Amino acid sequence: MAIFLDSDSKILVQGMTGSEGTKHTRRMVASGANVVAGVTPGKAGQDVDGIPIFNSVADAVAATGANVAVVFVPPKFTKAAVIETVDAEVPLCVVITEGVPVHDTAAFFQYAENSGKTRVIGPNCPGLISPGKSNAGIIPGDITAAGRIGLVSKSGTLTYQMMFELRDIGFSTCIGIGGDPIIGTTHIDALAAFQADPETDVIVMIGEIGGDAEERAAAYIKENVTKPVIAYVAGFTAPEGKTMGHAGAIVSGSSGTALAKKDALEAVGVRVGKTPSETARLVREIL
Repeated sequence: MAIFLDSDSKILVQGMTGSEGTKHTRRMVASGANVVAGVTPGKAGQDVDGIPIFNSVADAVAATGANVAVVFVPPKFTKAAVIETVDAEVPLCVVITEGVPVHDTAAFFQYAENSGKTRVIGPNCPGLISPGKSNAGIIPGDITAAGRIGLVSKSGTLTYQMMFELRDIGFSTCIGIGGDPIIGTTHIDALAAFQADPETDVIVMIGEIGGDAEERAAAYIKENVTKPVIAYVAGFTAPEGKTMGHAGAIVSGSSGTALAKKDALEAVGVRVGKTPSETARLVREIL
């Protein structure tokens, strides 16, 4: 069945006429996504490969029935783009943009939460893909197949690696939630959705150093998840006090270490791989 994104998803791309928006629109379409509209203020009436451009999200939704927005706009415009999506009551907003000010993310995420209408994924994420159904973001559409594994990951690159390593088994949905200090959809949100999805048999969770998201996910798994969960935590060799790649990936003292996260997950029965490849092997053992 997939989660959050399926064959009924109609995608609009904010910033479609920019270089990144155009490139990834074409990649989404090539992987089978139904991209129905683009939004760039002042460029209504133009098109990208026959996909119409509108001045506003509201206009695009009214004309096409779009129910997913993918945001490819510069950081300083991202807050306004998400708020516009929420105001148009688009159910899913996937924010690809990196470098969004944390204050802006906090503001637009709370705005979306208060609306009760829009789920935000990201920012600074690769998006999500339900192989064979739809693809919203920058995840390559040709590195895996449809199957019964659910994947949620902070890291885009590790998302791709896990998809490729388990390509012969396949995935229901793969979600890159992003590694910024504040994000929309969390590990717990994805775990809950995969637990409820009848077409997902096993869940793979990829975390990384910094914060306590993985520890909170472990507590959630203990109380709410009956499907097997396999995990990987990136950053076992990360030096203390240094941000590693993602803005949220920083260890302070014993807080947020990979070992602490591994221990918390294993304490609730989650098997944790030492490497991405070992994690894939652990998945194979239970399927």
